[in-house]
Amino acid sequence: MSILWEKSGTWRWLVKRTKESKPFFIGFATICGVVPGVIGYGVMQFTNTRNPELEARLRQNARPDSLMMGKVNQERLAEYLGELQRKEDTNDRYVAALRGETLTRNPYVRIQPIPNQSNTEAAPEQKAKKEVK
Repeated sequence: MSILWEKSGTWRWLVKRTKESKPFFIGFATICGVVPGVIGYGVMQFTNTRNPELEARLRQNARPDSLMMGKVNQERLAEYLGELQRKEDTNDRYVAALRGETLTRNPYVRIQPIPNQSNTEAAPEQKAKKEVK
C-alpha cells in the first residue's frame, strides 16, 4: 500500500513541506481535522428530521418489548442522573457487580444480594450425591 504514496510527487512535496514548515503542518493538520468535521456535521443536520408525525407513527407501531425496554432504560437513566445530582457515591454499584449482587430500586437499601438456594431446591441435589456415594 505504501507504493501508492512513495512514488507520488504530490505526496513527497506534502511530506517535505510539513517537515520544513511548522505553520504549514499546523494548517494541514487543521484542514484534515476541520473539513471532515464540518462535512459530518452537515450530513447529521441534513439527515436529522424532527418530524413529530414520523415520531408518533414510529412510537405507535413499536413492539411491546421495545416500549418496555425504553421505559426501563429511561427509569435507570433517571435514577443514575438523580444520584449524580445528589452527588452520591456510586462506587458501590461496581463493588456489588464484582460480588455478583444487584442494586435495588429502593434508595435506602442500595445492595441486594443474590438469593441463596432454599433447602427444598438443594435437597434433590444432596439426595443425588448420597446415592452416587
